[in-house]
Amino acid sequence: MTAIKISVAFVGRLLLSFLFAIFLAGSISAAVQDKTILVAASDSAFEQQEQSASHKEEGKFNAGEMIMEHVVDNHEWHVAEIGSLHLTIPLPIILLYESKLYTFCSSRFHNETHSYMGFKLEQEGPHKGKIVRDGDHGSVTEHPAVYDFSITKTVLAILMSSFLLILIFVSVARAYKRNRDKAPSGIQSLLEPLIIFIRDDIAKSSIGEKKYEKFMPFLLTVFFFIFFNNLFGLIPFFPGGANVTGNIAVTLVMAVFTFIITTVSGNKHYWVDIINTPGVPWWLKLPLPLMPIVEIIGIITKPFVLMIRLFANITAGHIIVLGFISLIFIFGEMNAAVGYGVSVFSVAFMIFMNLLELLVAFIQAYVFTLLSALYFGLATIEPEHH
Repeated sequence: MTAIKISVAFVGRLLLSFLFAIFLAGSISAAVQDKTILVAASDSAFEQQEQSASHKEEGKFNAGEMIMEHVVDNHEWHVAEIGSLHLTIPLPIILLYESKLYTFCSSRFHNETHSYMGFKLEQEGPHKGKIVRDGDHGSVTEHPAVYDFSITKTVLAILMSSFLLILIFVSVARAYKRNRDKAPSGIQSLLEPLIIFIRDDIAKSSIGEKKYEKFMPFLLTVFFFIFFNNLFGLIPFFPGGANVTGNIAVTLVMAVFTFIITTVSGNKHYWVDIINTPGVPWWLKLPLPLMPIVEIIGIITKPFVLMIRLFANITAGHIIVLGFISLIFIFGEMNAAVGYGVSVFSVAFMIFMNLLELLVAFIQAYVFTLLSALYFGLATIEPEHH
């Protein structure tokens, strides 16, 4: 296998684009989170409130609440549950209110009122998990808006995966530089087939051999970012388990980058074909520019499809696995023997789904990268001359 010579400049561009996407995704994820929830804490008052809430539900297992707790973002990272002890990692809360910066630990919300320093973490209603001014309850009042830039579970997972990717690619780049014209070894031999696959089967075939190189940093970045986070999401314990690529804010940022690169890279032929689509009757262009309107809408819907496709597939996979787990507790409440019987089938299907999710982790990274490359290729294609 021919070794790929990855230059320091190439790795620099790769990491720069990667970090920019990561930190923007983190900011948006922290700012728009209105679905985060608070896991049970060890504080006695907090446990009592959780117990009273469970009594209201007549002690029944709430499958929907359990699934949403693991799928949506969170201000804490739940590690394990040992009896009545809930092991969690509290994360920093960063709030901007009336031009003042407030920082404290999320464990400060572990009290009967779930409030601290005049801010409250909503526990009910459509704004559950959102931090608001105490007494506001998410409604529109005279209080100014609370801007939330907290380090949530998704943001922390992004930072950890980005650090791991930087560490891996820097070591691979140094290895290529140090061992020129030698067969790859170690992690090089693991990553080189993927890099060659993205270069030859995605970038070259979709964009063309003359123009594919300038898009390679982004394509490699987005592929490995999605692939690594998909794999980490399948690990059921810390530091895995975060639903990064199932967070629509993260997929939105990646889709926006694809849209920006496609729009900026579009040549004259690309824009002319949008305004004056070839092969279309004139009455669809004049007097009402129907086809140009359709083409412009298509420019917007393409990245929108990228965003929804990745978000929906990854989230659906997690929900299915958690659904099989929930069946054990649902039938167990009916009858203990039935619960044990259902557990055999639930665990079997859960293992099957986890194996399937390993394949989906690669496929979704491949699909997002391939569609992005196709959009770049359509924007840079040159007209044919006969």
